[in-house]
Amino acid sequence: MAAEFLTSVTAPALSPADSEALTALYLRGTPANTLRAYERDLLYITAWKQAAFAAPLAWPESEAVALRFVLEHTRDLAELPADDPARRTGAALIAAGLRRSLAAPAPATLDRRISSWRSFHRMKNLASPFEAPLIRQARMKGRRAVPHRAREKSAHPITREVLEAMLASCDNSLRGIRDRAVLMLGWASGGRRRSEISALMRADVSLEDYGREGLVWLTLAETKTTARGQTPRLVLKGRAARALAFWIEAAGIEAGPLFRPITRNDDVLERRLSPDGIYQIVQKRLVAAGYPRGFATPHGLRSGFLTQAALDGAPIQAAMRLSLHRSLAQAQRYYDDVEIRDNPATDLLG
Repeated sequence: MAAEFLTSVTAPALSPADSEALTALYLRGTPANTLRAYERDLLYITAWKQAAFAAPLAWPESEAVALRFVLEHTRDLAELPADDPARRTGAALIAAGLRRSLAAPAPATLDRRISSWRSFHRMKNLASPFEAPLIRQARMKGRRAVPHRAREKSAHPITREVLEAMLASCDNSLRGIRDRAVLMLGWASGGRRRSEISALMRADVSLEDYGREGLVWLTLAETKTTARGQTPRLVLKGRAARALAFWIEAAGIEAGPLFRPITRNDDVLERRLSPDGIYQIVQKRLVAAGYPRGFATPHGLRSGFLTQAALDGAPIQAAMRLSLHRSLAQAQRYYDDVEIRDNPATDLLG
């Protein structure tokens, strides 16, 4: 849906050829994760406009529509009468599987949808109604009126102890070899996001120094904090390097996706293992290791790497070179959580 929208990007003065070139530029220059977010947001706001006004999206959208969108998403619709238009709209979105409840969504969710809507206007070379002073003010007030405590992306970090238990559950079947490689790469390369693990291709892995030095080099096309082509090479050593090299050899991965689904007969498929597949591997191995399902998510590999780095006394700058955190303050949170336990000031009362 988002890709189809991008193909409709036009500007009044552009020729058909220039319009086609501009569309291609947008598609090449927009990260896959952003395209997926655009897809979800465009689906949501289209359904909301239809439910609220029985009309399709307009370009440019009116300020009245933009204001109503903000107002309906910064209050608990369950407090409204059953026949209130805003509540009926919310109920329609719930029935369509696009909204979880009548409660106001998290401010970050609303901010993302508004940001996408703004981007859609820019793609069409149009001014966004969300730039109007009244709507900007309403959004600011709404953000304060709907406080949401930021939730951790993983309930628990997957520290070395947890990871070792998960790895012990991996046998020598192709599935076990793959899962071991996924977990070790995801953790030891700095705590990779599941989308980054899923996106890896065989061409992104260099074994040129493996035989001589035991090193495996990784080249990520892009990450959440680095642009395409600007991500520094990452390195795997020791057990993690051996696990990945063993998976490549055992599965006969010569080209194409690095990690792939495996059938019940232990056959490796040609297609890519999806980000959800990474999630399922983490959940399965956690349960096999004796932890409850939901104990951690794939983000636990990322938080666990930084937490373990702090526990082992690794300099935060060294950990960030692998995690590729852009914000020192964000990475510092994991170190603070560890260091405060040993802070002498916590023992002042005895």
